[in-house]
Amino acid sequence: MKTLLKKMETMFAASAFAEAGEHETARQILKDAEQRKNDRPSLQARPSTRPSLRAN
Repeated sequence: MKTLLKKMETMFAASAFAEAGEHETARQILKDAEQRKNDRPSLQARPSTRPSLRAN
């Protein structure tokens, strides 16, 4: 839920700048948000530290 609100906030901020004629600023806001998203570690990249159970 938090990420959805953050995405919407970023989009609204970018659209406000674009409406005011600051197109490059709007693009930069969206580009920075995309870079922050890509900097987060993915869940699949984490090594599994949980022990596995096996039936004999």
